[in-house]
Amino acid sequence: MHPQNYDLVVIGSGPAGQKAAIGAAKMGKRVAIIEREPRLGGVCLQTGTVPSKSLREAVLYLSGYRQKAFYGKAYSVKDHICLDDLSSRTSSVVRLGTEVVTAQLKRNGITLIEGTASFGDANTLAVRTENGAMAVRGDHILIACGTRPAHNPNIPLDGRVVFDSDQIQQLDEVPHELIVVGGGVIGLEYAAMFGAMGRKVTVIEARPTLLDFVDREIVESLKYHMRRTGVTFRLGETVQSVDRVGEDWVEAHLASGKTVRARGLLYAVGRQANTDLLNLHAAGIEVDSRGRVKVNESYQTTTPHIYAAGDVIGFPSLASSSMEQGRLAICAMFAKSCKSSPHLFPYGIYTIPEISMVGKTEQELTDNHIPYEFGVAKYEELVRGQMLGDEIGMLKILFDPVSLKLLGVHAIGENVTELIHIGQAVLALGGTVEYFRDNVFNYPTLAEAYKVAALDGLNRLGPQNQPTRHQATGITTDEIADLIMDDTNGTTDETDDSTMDTVEAERIVDEICRESEEPLVGLPS
Repeated sequence: MHPQNYDLVVIGSGPAGQKAAIGAAKMGKRVAIIEREPRLGGVCLQTGTVPSKSLREAVLYLSGYRQKAFYGKAYSVKDHICLDDLSSRTSSVVRLGTEVVTAQLKRNGITLIEGTASFGDANTLAVRTENGAMAVRGDHILIACGTRPAHNPNIPLDGRVVFDSDQIQQLDEVPHELIVVGGGVIGLEYAAMFGAMGRKVTVIEARPTLLDFVDREIVESLKYHMRRTGVTFRLGETVQSVDRVGEDWVEAHLASGKTVRARGLLYAVGRQANTDLLNLHAAGIEVDSRGRVKVNESYQTTTPHIYAAGDVIGFPSLASSSMEQGRLAICAMFAKSCKSSPHLFPYGIYTIPEISMVGKTEQELTDNHIPYEFGVAKYEELVRGQMLGDEIGMLKILFDPVSLKLLGVHAIGENVTELIHIGQAVLALGGTVEYFRDNVFNYPTLAEAYKVAALDGLNRLGPQNQPTRHQATGITTDEIADLIMDDTNGTTDETDDSTMDTVEAERIVDEICRESEEPLVGLPS
């Protein structure tokens, strides 16, 4: 069996695989994608991100959730919501998305191979297809095979009353009472959807807290508002066993001795990487207990010409970050220069209300002994928030109290996964909260929350503590003194520069600006 040869072979057609394949093709490389499912797009497009977010939009519309602030809690577009109502919208979005991905890959001359791949050696993959076996050889290989829901032998799934997140959209009807085992991103997103439909939901989570990587104030706000929709949280509890009661009921028996009963149970504890199908030991690659591949900062595995990206390498397991990982992986393997800021990847969690964040949290700053101040804007104080009927939204900014440099943005409420990118841009450029204060935002918009939060934060400093910035240079008098010290190699005359007043400092900067061909505006603040 003579193998087909490629510069790059990608295993998996999800976000990481797509972007890596297209990026390599645009570099003039010969690229193939091996996909074991009949439809392209991976979990993101077929069973995960896109279907669940489309389902969420259908829930928000049909339940009338966004309009209840105006028309009362009893308002809804449809009194009885069935799965067909929800899945029709989802199916349409998935179909169109699949067509777009297929067209993109074909347009870039990428070979598509439908089949299940496994390593024969470090460069050769055996692919089982409907038409028999074939061999594919790659000078470089990217593992982007994604994940599937992890299962627990103590919780047998039947796909009807006890099910996982891949099976939820194939249910015959929406359970009126639901147990969600697992308080991670997936579990909370579905719990919030069912709660918004008026279903009674119980979330069981083994850890004492939810979403440890998210700002604590945001998490507490999320819990509060989910409770208002009928969601109950049982934290620090583990499920020991599950029993079916009759045809339509299920009981979850907890280690604490409690029993929770409902008409459906969603098991959403973790994900299992699909690497168990790849025969990775033949390529010299090891994985952890969940099948995740270990990589370095360039997404290179322990076998130098083999890379991995996306959910298969673990946290953060977001479609957006997976796309960037795929791009960075092909830049590294083909020695192309590229820039990225992984510490500034935004997070979006599509609960109801949705939450988003970028940069540092208050807990991270506290743990690292970094001083900070914060400013808050509440949607209920914004005209646009009032128009939307969002009484719960909030945007919080964190910043350095001396330099005013932005450190993090955290938000909960309508459209915050869109709104977060303004903060991301300012963070990436090393900007300060003064950008929000000094610039004009369209009115009325939710983006105005940044200006309100900035003013709130600056007010907390008090006028006596706000740094005085030179009008021409944009730098503080303290920083002026530092510049002078640097310019004199750390030596001054007998006069202590710490006593320099504002007038003297600005006089010196005026002289520097006149004498220098380059303005000082670009100096870091």
